[in-house]
Amino acid sequence: MQPPPSSSVPSNKVCKLGHALYGLKQAPRAWFAKFSSTIRDFGFSSSAHDSALFIRKTERGTILLLLYVDDMIITGDDTVGISSLKQFLHRQFEMKDLGSLSYFLGLEISQDSSGYFLTQAKYTSDLLARANLSDCKTVTTPVDPQTRLTPLDGPLLSDVTLYRQLVGSLVYLTVTRPDIAYAVHIVSQFMTAPRSPHYAALVRILRYLKGTLFHGLHYSPHFSLQLHAFSDADWAGDPTDRRSTTGFCFFLGTSLISWRSKKQTLIARSSTEAEYRALADTTQELVWLRWLLSDMGVSHSAATNLYCDNQSAIQISHNDVFHDRTKHIEIDCHFIG
Repeated sequence: MQPPPSSSVPSNKVCKLGHALYGLKQAPRAWFAKFSSTIRDFGFSSSAHDSALFIRKTERGTILLLLYVDDMIITGDDTVGISSLKQFLHRQFEMKDLGSLSYFLGLEISQDSSGYFLTQAKYTSDLLARANLSDCKTVTTPVDPQTRLTPLDGPLLSDVTLYRQLVGSLVYLTVTRPDIAYAVHIVSQFMTAPRSPHYAALVRILRYLKGTLFHGLHYSPHFSLQLHAFSDADWAGDPTDRRSTTGFCFFLGTSLISWRSKKQTLIARSSTEAEYRALADTTQELVWLRWLLSDMGVSHSAATNLYCDNQSAIQISHNDVFHDRTKHIEIDCHFIG
């Protein structure tokens, strides 16, 4: 390794590495700084709304590079620029070109004339094997709607490590399985002291996954890139602290691109207040998505429809207002039904 800039080392001496750099807390920051400065030398710029997304726009088209630690996805309509980028990265780093995207961080990607299909079938199968549920009976829903879990139900589990590992794996599985997002949100609230009813709810999710092993997300190129959102909330749904749960999802055309199921931080005094809190969280995500899509060349000049329930919808647009160093967002909401 090279000696630090402030030290003087004879030319015939080397530094002895006392600890692996990969495990240090400073290592990710140093690696990202190195990669960022290198990729900027090739003409890329980092997105202001996602620091892991690098964009290069030329006369031939646009190139997008998404970085996750030391794994990356490169796409765009500038094929010549992509080839030049690969050669540049090969000269700067020791790397492998794995070809067309088919497997990335546990995600399986397949492509045909109808678009892209994302699934985590192998990841799910390995998860079932780890829980010894490969041959279990299946259920049709991930959660029993009559179940109300509390922190004091039933005896404590003897093996809390397995529960935490399975819940952590399920959280990552929601990347392609929004249908289990709410159920995983419920069981993840009891990580400190899980009990037998909590584990039973966890097993039900796994049994549901056993019957829907190959479910995933489909992204079609044959529809418009119009963004629209759906938002909803229950009221005092948690039997312990009576906090409500926010749920929202975003579609780009017919493709689901963002979703969330999360308990609200404060107790809502009415169902209307719970709905408005959910609307505020959804609007925050909506503004960020519009900015991010704009960085990638998908601009939305018209307002975005946000459907609050079965009877009403809101049109939302935004303008940027700067006051000193603080950035404020003005949200224009128009009820259309």
